[in-house]
Amino acid sequence: MAAVSVALAGSTGSIGTQTIDVVEAEPDRFAITAVAASGRDPEVLIRQAERVRPKVVAVSDPAAAPQLEAALGWCEVRAGAGALASLATEADVVVNAVVGFAGLEVTLAALEAGRRLGLANKESLIAAGPVVQRARRTPGAELVPIDSEHAAVHQCLRAAGPTKRVARIVLTASGGPFRGRSRAELAAVTIDDALAHPTWSMGPKITVDSSTLMNKGLEVIEAHELFGTPAGDAGVGIGIDQIEVVVHPQSIVHSMAEFSDASTIAQLSLPDMRLPIGYALAYPDRIGTPFGRIDWSTLGRLDFEPPDLEAFPCLGLAFAAARAGETAPAWLNAANEVAVAAFLDGRITWLQISEVLDAAMDRYPGTVASSAAVVTEVDAAARLVAADVIERTAAL
Repeated sequence: MAAVSVALAGSTGSIGTQTIDVVEAEPDRFAITAVAASGRDPEVLIRQAERVRPKVVAVSDPAAAPQLEAALGWCEVRAGAGALASLATEADVVVNAVVGFAGLEVTLAALEAGRRLGLANKESLIAAGPVVQRARRTPGAELVPIDSEHAAVHQCLRAAGPTKRVARIVLTASGGPFRGRSRAELAAVTIDDALAHPTWSMGPKITVDSSTLMNKGLEVIEAHELFGTPAGDAGVGIGIDQIEVVVHPQSIVHSMAEFSDASTIAQLSLPDMRLPIGYALAYPDRIGTPFGRIDWSTLGRLDFEPPDLEAFPCLGLAFAAARAGETAPAWLNAANEVAVAAFLDGRITWLQISEVLDAAMDRYPGTVASSAAVVTEVDAAARLVAADVIERTAAL
């Protein structure tokens, strides 16, 4: 049986490198045929390409192309606008691990090419949900989420069989590094504090989002797009108010689905992103490597508690954007990317992240998500508004 070919966009990031781990653990089943990254660090991409030996290497930054071509004469190098999206036709499965709104073009290209998409780029669904839903209807297209929570829900719904009697979806959150602190106690949070996640190893932007609970808020929006419409691969028609968040500090229960008779199915494993990556690569089968295996004799306890929306208002802002629909999630996502970057640059405090987002959402114009081009325009406008709010905040 021929190996499943994999195109990996965002190959040098955390999800990208762990995808390579999964492929190398099962070399008879998977082969990476294409890798792509921004090109900001071409030497890292060169070392990676020499390791996995793809047929195609792509970068969004054309300035990186000469160095790549000189070092990788045995493969094709693509660069510039559309280079990352061009990988969609190079493999059976496309893993989208691009960080931020830039991943949207990869998502649309993979689905419109009728490929299976392993989606780790949550911004695609958050910012352009209505546009992505249309692309999901392409014959042959499949969307299998890689976020641990959504991969968990996907598995729970699959385990339940052909039922539409879903009462609610419960997404679990670790609570981040500041679980249990009041808003007053969060005033002195530093960048290093926010980057010290207790259970997961992730990139800086996602780690900061986890500390504010915005990551969970964005996942609520993503869950609604993934499972809230019967048109989706695992859609069950749930509304946004049927999605709940519970804090679970051990990060063992990755999410749950409750059904009309109150039966609940949960997916459990140790926190290891290679498990949902492998699930997406092998779907509808499973890999044979036991990433995240639990030793039940030493597990101890599992705790659950409600999130503190006063200390972590970003979660409430995300629910509000989800209820507004259309381009409200895109506006919030773009403003958040700008605010987190400003925090990491030391221009605003941790508490001011949510304050910037609240002010930016007050200026949301209510644009309908009629096309990818419109979503791109909204994204750009929200970034300008957030930058203006940050400038005014810093001047105080």
